[in-house]
This record gives sequence, structure tokens and C-alpha cells, in this order.
Amino acid sequence: MSERLRLLYVCSLGDSGESLPEALRAAADVTTINNPLRAIAAVAREQYDGVYIAGDQLQGAIRLGRLFENDRILEGMPDAVALLDGSLTILWANHLFLEWCNRGNVIGEQFFAALGTTEIVGPEEHPLISALRTSQATSTLLKSGDNKFYQLHAAPIIDPGNQAGHLVVSLRDVTPEISQQQKLAAIQDAGRELADLKPDEIFDMPVEDRIELLKSNILHCTKDLLKFDVVEIRLMDQKTGELIPLLEVGMDPDAAQRKLFARESGNGVTGFVAASGKSYLCEDTANDPLYLQGAKGAKSSLTVPLKLHNEVIGTFNVESPQPHAFSDADLQFLQIFCRDVAMSLNTLQLLAAQRMNAAQESVEAIHSQVAVPIDEIVCDATFVTERLDNIDPELRSRLEKILTSARGIKDVIQKVGRTLAPADAVPVAGPEKRNKLRGKRVLVVDGDERVRSAAHSLLERHDCVVETAQRGSEAESLFRHGQRDLQYHVVISGVKLPDMSGYDLMMRLAPMINPVPLILTQEFGWDAGHTLVKARQAGLHPSGCVIKPFKERQLLDTLEAIIDWSQGGKA
Repeated sequence: MSERLRLLYVCSLGDSGESLPEALRAAADVTTINNPLRAIAAVAREQYDGVYIAGDQLQGAIRLGRLFENDRILEGMPDAVALLDGSLTILWANHLFLEWCNRGNVIGEQFFAALGTTEIVGPEEHPLISALRTSQATSTLLKSGDNKFYQLHAAPIIDPGNQAGHLVVSLRDVTPEISQQQKLAAIQDAGRELADLKPDEIFDMPVEDRIELLKSNILHCTKDLLKFDVVEIRLMDQKTGELIPLLEVGMDPDAAQRKLFARESGNGVTGFVAASGKSYLCEDTANDPLYLQGAKGAKSSLTVPLKLHNEVIGTFNVESPQPHAFSDADLQFLQIFCRDVAMSLNTLQLLAAQRMNAAQESVEAIHSQVAVPIDEIVCDATFVTERLDNIDPELRSRLEKILTSARGIKDVIQKVGRTLAPADAVPVAGPEKRNKLRGKRVLVVDGDERVRSAAHSLLERHDCVVETAQRGSEAESLFRHGQRDLQYHVVISGVKLPDMSGYDLMMRLAPMINPVPLILTQEFGWDAGHTLVKARQAGLHPSGCVIKPFKERQLLDTLEAIIDWSQGGKA
């Protein structure tokens, strides 16, 4: 006697099979399911000889048929895909999902149980429940027990007749992207730490010790994070263009001492990079006309310029015994790291210590290059601190550390400059010495970087502590933040700022201090916004205006007048 047929009957709720033709019921064992989507799970788990669909389930059956038609498409997707019911039970899954679960057929199991050991990294902590509750797609990041990362996307299937709801869930392996992000973050942290020395530590260190410390830090980052074993750093003499060795590991001794100049030909890849300011990836040294032997047996190299404010100050070169050893990601990582290396070299005055004879001139050049960028760091950190409500204490502490470290760098440069400078390079005491300005904190607000840089150069000769901002909103944040411990004595602002007028800034500062110790600056000409008129009506000191570009005596006289007035409270 032949075996009875197995029949899957898809019908409405409450129909136990009575509407099936008598002949079918007599000839087959019938399994009744009242939801087309659940029929997918049944077909996936067991073998049936046929599917009989009731008329009132026709629309669901059409969707079911389309899903089966698209099954081959879903199988070929780069994502793992699963269909879940309202209780998060797997009704169907493509081959890739089953492969990632590595547990055979997981149809009928709970979704996260099927995946095994996983951790929801965020941002959505309960993505599946949230998608069902809100009927909106959700996304989050999962981490598996074997340190792989998956981007989860859950999309609800909208079906008015099914209150329980269903989800289509996809998983994409984003491990390479996350690994790149983590490595990038580690490199950025390491770069910032290169010059993370406290002012009192660096002040007492001999130049040679500072150089060796920086070399050690660079090598540590290069080997442990970037995984480069052969390294060469050269610094460029800005007068002669010679590329002078600073650090080398793994290079051939003759190559390490080879004289090279910043020229696009005849000086190898290093000379080309220094002259052009462009990074160079040499994938096969045997067939590259620019390459000069560096490390013995090197088959490929990667060379990146060290730049400080778009000016090349040296080169950073790595080499490998394997051809095509360096990727675009390696190039990106090294370029990011080299920006921090260049800033560290500048901050620690290695360029001045090794290549320049006039110590004081070198210190002033370094300070003029880093002062405005450090001011931007201070502005950004203060702006974030002031704008975040209920900020996490640890985050606030880190932001305050950034502010302290940034301000400390300028202090370090000035202290070292006073130590290295010859006597005739130090501002002389006498009638021209503005003792009243010593230690006074001045905030300069102007959209023109040249004005901000000039303010540093001019006022710091008289021992003012200068900080700058581009926008009025930044100045407002700095002033409010400074009221706690580092209050500004004078604010010098352009009549027209990128985001407001000098008068608007005055009105924002007025609730914090009275009178507002403000000096407005403008180029010679018509004040279209009548800023000066409105500011004077609001209480600006009669002398509180100077013309740009600054004349030193006029600016210093005005500063002293505003300080006297603000401390005494009267004009």
C-alpha cells in the first residue's frame, strides 16, 4: 500500500479543514496553517506533497508566491536575510544567514538564540521590538563572540489583517569598516599623545632628550599601530632645501646618510615628495624610475610629506620587502599620523633645535604658526562644553583637559623661547615696556586669520595672554566659560564678524560683565550697519575703536585705557 500524501492547507483562522474537498481529506494527511507567512516556515522545516490555499487567503498566497519567486535573488544577496514573526521566531532564512548561524536549520528558533553569542553595540538597544512597536525600520550594530561586527536592519511588514506583525531582518558584515574606524581612532589618539607633555616637564628637558622622546613615541606608534618595520624621517632645511635625516630604522646605512634635496628629479621618491608636497606610493621598486634604494631588498615603499599649515617641513618614508605591500588605507592612515608628527615636531622645536641658528626667531615662527590653530581647538572645546546640557562628567573632564593642554602648548613655546633667546632678542625694559598689560587676558574676535595672528605677535611681546576666535558665538562661549577661572580683561572685536556684528557681540556679553571691556576694530571706511553708533549708545568706551591694520602704539594705549575704565567702572 502506498504512503499517504502530505498536504499543507493554508486557510483562515478557525477553519480546521472542513472546507477541503472530501477526496483530498481522504487521500492525504492534512496540516492546517492559518497564515501564509507561517507556511514558509513549515515548508522550510518539512517536506509536503502539495499546498492547498483557501480563497480568502489568496492575497497572502500571492505574496507567498512572490517571496518564493524571489528566493533565488535573496540567496544571492551579500546580506544575510531572515523573516520573523511577531514573537521573533525565524520563519524563513536565506543560505547566508544559515551559514553565519553555523547551526544547521534554525527555522522555528528565536532570532538572537539562532545567532549565538552576540552583543548589541548600538545605537538601538532593542531593534526588533522597536520595529514591531513603531512599525518603523530600525538599525543597530551587533558584535559576535568571534569579534565580528554586523549591521542589523529590521523592516516591519505592514499587514492590517495581522496584528502580530512580521519583520524582514538583514545582517551585513561590516567588520572591515569597523576595524578601519578603530584603527583610525587609535592612530589619531596616538598622534595627539606625541606631544602630550606637561609644560613643567618639557621646560626642563634638554633639546636632545625631547628629540629622543619624540623619536621613541613615533617608532612605537609606527610599529604597533601602523605595522611598519622600516621607517625614515627627514626634515627639510627651509633655506637650502636639504632633507636632513632625523630618524631611521631598518634602512641601509649608506642610504640613510645619502644627501637628498627637495627636488622632483635626481633625489629619489623622498626628494620628489618634499618638492611636490604630494604623497607617493611606489608599488614595485624594480620598475619605478624615481626610487633609490633605501632598505635592502625593499620591493615597495610609501612616502608622505610632513606638512605644517600646507608647508612641507620634511618627509616620512616606510618600505616593505613585499611588492604592492601598501594599500590606500595605509596611505590614509600615514597621512593622518604625519599631520600629528609635523605638529609635534613644530611644538617641540625640533626644527629650531636642529636646523636654525637664531633661536628666538625660530621660537617666534613656531608660535605664529601654532597660536591660531590652538585657539581654534580652544574655541571648539569650549563651544561643545557650553552647548551640551547635562554633559557627562567624564566627557566634561576630557574637554577641560583639551583646553588646558592646548593653552599649555603656547605656554611651553613661550617659556622655551625665553630660555633659548639671546639677551638682545628679549623685549627690553624701559619706557616702552607696558607693565600694565603684563598677564592681562585679551580675547581677539575677527574672521580674518591675519588679524588674529597679528594680535598674537603684537600683544604677546608685552606679556599679554592672547586667545582668538573667528565668530561672535565662539567668543560668547569662551567669555562665559572663562568667568569661572580665566576671565578676559579686554575683548577686541571686528565691527563685522562672520555670524554677527560687533554690537551684537557686545549685547551678548553685557549680561555677563558691566561695563563691557570692548574695543571695536574696522578698516577705514563707512560703517554700513552703524555698528559703532549703536555700540556707543549702548555704553562703548569713547576710545573703544581702532583702525585696522593695527598701529602698535594706538592699540596698546587703547588697551590700557579700557583696562583702567573697566576696573574703575567709569569712563
